[in-house]
Amino acid sequence: MKEYASLQTQLDLSQGIPYTPDWSAGADFIQIIVDACLQFKPSLILECSSGLTTLMLARCCQMNGYGLVASLEDGEQYADKTRDYIDRYGLSEYASVIHAPLQKTPLHGAEYDWYINDAIPDESIDMLVIDGPSGFIQKNARYPALPILYPQLSNCCSIYLDDAARPDEQAIVALWQSRYPSLRHEYRETSRGCSILTV
Repeated sequence: MKEYASLQTQLDLSQGIPYTPDWSAGADFIQIIVDACLQFKPSLILECSSGLTTLMLARCCQMNGYGLVASLEDGEQYADKTRDYIDRYGLSEYASVIHAPLQKTPLHGAEYDWYINDAIPDESIDMLVIDGPSGFIQKNARYPALPILYPQLSNCCSIYLDDAARPDEQAIVALWQSRYPSLRHEYRETSRGCSILTV
């Protein structure tokens, strides 16, 4: 927990945070997306997965006086826990946690477990944070994010992929770049790896 202390101080989150040892994003990854949110002031942040990142990005939007985090969460209990923290800090106007169960989704000749499409807000996305679904559910589990969401990305959108040191995530980035060659890619050496792609 101590590695998150500076983030808690920076964002004045003194009433606790929804930290889960096995599931929460690393503090170094969260620092990257927090800094980006405060710098670029996105209007809509779409997040695949919810939790600690949702709370911190919502606080950033409050500090910006602008923006909304919409988080897709396939686990109902995790969605409820995140909502409890959002309410605790009075951030409900800056964050929406959407219970979005996974469903079989055909894509490019394969089938993926992906969030139900009608749960995705029909707005232009300025910042996309991908930390779900869980990588263990299938090979390249997070691949659908870009093919499904690409039409909604704004022309200044930045994409942040967590766990980018894993072989699956490296393969996913290569597949995305082959399908969308105009994407620029930067890899950051965080504890679990972070890939940043810009449109």
